[in-house]
Amino acid sequence: MGHFNEKGAPRVLDAWKPGEIWKPGESVLVLSSKDVRESISMREAIDAAAAAYASVSDGRAQVPLRTPVQVPARDGVSLFMPGFVPDSHMTGMRALGMKTVSVFPHNPSNGLPVILASILMLDPETGAPACLMEGTYLTALRTGAAAAVAADHMARKDAAVVALFGAGVQARMQVMGLLEVRNLQEIRIVDIITDRARAMADELADIKHGLRVVAAGNARDAVLGADIVVTATTSKTPVFEAAHLRPGAHINGIGSFKPDMQEIGEDTVVRADRIVVDSREAALHEAGDMIIPLNKGLIGKLSIAGEIGDLVLGRVPGRTSDDEITLCKMVGISALDVAVGAVAFLRALAEGRGTLVGL
Repeated sequence: MGHFNEKGAPRVLDAWKPGEIWKPGESVLVLSSKDVRESISMREAIDAAAAAYASVSDGRAQVPLRTPVQVPARDGVSLFMPGFVPDSHMTGMRALGMKTVSVFPHNPSNGLPVILASILMLDPETGAPACLMEGTYLTALRTGAAAAVAADHMARKDAAVVALFGAGVQARMQVMGLLEVRNLQEIRIVDIITDRARAMADELADIKHGLRVVAAGNARDAVLGADIVVTATTSKTPVFEAAHLRPGAHINGIGSFKPDMQEIGEDTVVRADRIVVDSREAALHEAGDMIIPLNKGLIGKLSIAGEIGDLVLGRVPGRTSDDEITLCKMVGISALDVAVGAVAFLRALAEGRGTLVGL
């Protein structure tokens, strides 16, 4: 946890005294996407995500299930995700707030992204509004960080080849996170829009010296021989076959988040030697990848070995041999959003980013 001082608080806290810049109940700091990008690194997000996961699994964080509000006229849904991470034994930092995520598939016709998000941070001492930040980038960042935490505990140490399904913002951050925890040599990208996969391959070509990035012709070619398989889609049908997985492969499922979505097939779930989720409660309510095979009796609840936080806390091993096929299914939990958001907020305060708006 090199980004935290000897007291456990983020090092950025050493640079300012509470009340000198922002005062609870008097103002709110507004951060743009650019402000957030400049206020937290992927490495810091990984540290914050690990601490948040530990707090969830030791029962100290409060992470209610997300509340969806449907907007039928636009085929859209807005999700409301509150969370509280108490003083963590890993960071000594508390975080309180709520993220909203809207998924409106017709937005591109209006020049807007399909997914839009915002995060409202609250002062954990008083409950006063503290910071409103653009959340689309932070969502991608914390998801990449979350997957990196899982892969660091579950993927083989020599993992070098990644099969990546999806070529959106989330997919790019998956690569950035994995590069922090493994020495990647090759990335194979698959997307239902081939040109998008090629564009991402071109974009990532120079991200690391010696890294080969290609648009794979099909799912089979991408998965054969891959050490890590990442699914970052909203598909309702499996995007690859378990038969193509190599022994020792690790799968990170981060895209699907509803009971009727199933980007990871039942054959893969059944074949996996070890299954871990970000939150048991959330996965059993929201992850079609888990719910569908459970309802068919192909696996049981005991098939889930634990949560990512259990790996961080050392309660559960990520793998026990190099030949195990491991699977981590993540639906996204608000503890990560508020933990990562708190670090970005504090850094922005310390370095003078954003706009203070009086209440």
